[in-house]
Amino acid sequence: MSRDFETVYALRSDVALQIARHIHRLGITQLAASRQLNVPQPTLSKIANGRTADLSLELLLRIAVRAGLRMTLQTGLIALEAGAFVAAGRPSSGRFFPSKLAARTRASIQESLRAGTPAERLEVFLEHNEFASEILEAGRAAQATSVPNQSRRL
Repeated sequence: MSRDFETVYALRSDVALQIARHIHRLGITQLAASRQLNVPQPTLSKIANGRTADLSLELLLRIAVRAGLRMTLQTGLIALEAGAFVAAGRPSSGRFFPSKLAARTRASIQESLRAGTPAERLEVFLEHNEFASEILEAGRAAQATSVPNQSRRL
């Protein structure tokens, strides 16, 4: 499999995962979600079951935008670095409670961005993205050890 295909596959899988998590947090049926997001229910079924091979990354991004998810996409030199992360903000369900660590981290980053020069702000942004990559890899490693012999599913 080529690097470009692997990267698109990783991004597509992660965006689908974020959409599926959003629908799960809302606690609504796929049919209700399909109406809310203006997407056919069979498409949401594919997303929920991790069958994204025939869905375009653009379609998944459009669905994420309709869901109100603010996404950050990351790519890198190898496909494993690719991923999609939900940016700041609360899901519309109102059930999201950020941790104290996340709140302190966000406040620290915001302060650094306000006080710094453009070069310093860029450095903070790059460090934040590096940290987010480490968190993603730790989560993937934990998921791989907790569910052996299964493909990555939503």
